[in-house]
Formats: sequence, C-alpha cells, structure tokens
Amino acid sequence: MKDWPFAAPPNVAVFTFRRIFKEGKPILHVTHDEDDGSWQFLDGGPADMEDAWIVGLGEVLNLDDTIAELADLPLGWMAWRATLTSPWQRKPHRIEE
Repeated sequence: MKDWPFAAPPNVAVFTFRRIFKEGKPILHVTHDEDDGSWQFLDGGPADMEDAWIVGLGEVLNLDDTIAELADLPLGWMAWRATLTSPWQRKPHRIEE
C-alpha cells in the first residue's frame, strides 16, 4: 500500500480469528485497546481461544481494505457494523467489571 493509513506499522501484531482468514467471515467488530494500544479485528461471533490468531496489521488491511477507515480510531474505542457493506459506527469501549 502506497499510503499506509495507520500510525502502527504493517507488521504490528493484532488479534483476530482464524475463521476470518480461513473461512471468509467478515470483520464486523474492531477494538483499539486503551491499556496497550493493541488492535482486535473480530467477526462478532463467540470468542473461542482455539480460533484466536495473531497476524500483522498489514495482513488484515490486505484482507479487508475498509478497515483503513478505522486508522484514526482512538485508544479505548470500538467500531462495529452489521454487515460487510454497512458503514462503521464508533463509540468509546467500556469493559464492564
């Protein structure tokens, strides 16, 4: 990609699910964690640790270039959409204790 949109480099490790890369599930939920700045690219399904994968941010962008729209997502925020073609919505992410 000529103009990299994220502040983090393409090789930064991010969390996702195998089913997104191997089964073609769409990315529907994204978090940018406040505590450590990590990114999570999820499909909205159940979080099964056996399905968890760590990949490079560039791999996620290559798979779904619409996530470039989230490059400015602040720390501690989340974004979601109903379908692959729905617009992204955003809000602060609060973890319930």
